Amino acid sequence: MLFLLFSGLADEVSPFNVFRYQTSRTGLAIITALIFVFLFGPRIISLLKVKQGRGQPIRSDGPQRHIVEKQGTPTMGGLMILSGIFVGTLLWADLRNLYVWAVLFVTLGFGAIGFYDDYLKVTKATTKGFSGKVRLLAEFAIAGLAVAMFMWIGDKPLATSLAVPFFKDLLIPFGVFFIFVGMFVVVGAGNAVNMTDGLDGLAIVPVMIAAASLGLIVYLVGNYNFSSYLELHFVKGAGELAIICGAIVGAGLGFLWFNAPPAMIFMGDTGSLSLGGALGAIAVAAKHEIVLGIIGGLFVLETLSVIIQVASFKMTGKRVFAMAPLHHHFEQKGWKEPTIVIRFWIIAIVLALIGLSTLKLR
Repeated sequence: MLFLLFSGLADEVSPFNVFRYQTSRTGLAIITALIFVFLFGPRIISLLKVKQGRGQPIRSDGPQRHIVEKQGTPTMGGLMILSGIFVGTLLWADLRNLYVWAVLFVTLGFGAIGFYDDYLKVTKATTKGFSGKVRLLAEFAIAGLAVAMFMWIGDKPLATSLAVPFFKDLLIPFGVFFIFVGMFVVVGAGNAVNMTDGLDGLAIVPVMIAAASLGLIVYLVGNYNFSSYLELHFVKGAGELAIICGAIVGAGLGFLWFNAPPAMIFMGDTGSLSLGGALGAIAVAAKHEIVLGIIGGLFVLETLSVIIQVASFKMTGKRVFAMAPLHHHFEQKGWKEPTIVIRFWIIAIVLALIGLSTLKLR
């Protein structure tokens, strides 16, 4: 909104030219989202406390200290994050860009699914939400629509192919079947972040790290000169997604203020599912689906730990980990929560640096 207003006045008022630059608007989106969450966060937390009463239900089969230490903490903090993201994006992004609307559609859609799941858990005082099959079906439907839009917007054959990092021109063509690849990436990212969200501050910082990394990537691939110099696939219009990435970082910083141990609020499925879906959608739009698996490697590890645990127990009757997801395994091994969280943040930073190295190693 403000972008269209100020950029329209730039010819008459030269200082307004700054709003035409994606870098400037990304910075403004970070600040706007951060301030919004700071200002309205306490009110949202107070409202959720009143509405939820006993707060988020705690798993009875999880670490026993959680029942004592985390009982009564409200959930649905993702509402704070989503509000900051949408305010920062709608104010500073070019709303004529279809990539922006497609990513916001996924973010809002996955957030709605997560909100309904959180609502059922809180109102029924159970850790189980609605049917997993129905939830996945809804997620795939939303992701499918967004990926179809990416395929329609983008240039062929890039838009319907999977780009392989470390190679200049290697594309795996899928044609119309790329929609299934894109859906898998978006839904997988959403649920991977959801599984990682189990300790105070554990998920939100890796999400911000991934968003900042993707913000740099979309800016580069969306700029013809930079993409040519780095020999990246040029994706016209994708650079505008840097504003959404900035808004995610800003809203995440604001949320972390309230989610830092001991957390005043949990993001819940409302936040984790929507944030993961947004990261997945941005990666698909920028044709960096595989790189997302590196940058978001922490989320991949958490998901794999659950898959391995379930598969092992079904096939052998034995568990590989003391508890899954992976962060609970280390809790059961005696690691303190802050130790796990900070070490996982370090892993996320290292993986993000490795992922970003693919931009030059070609």
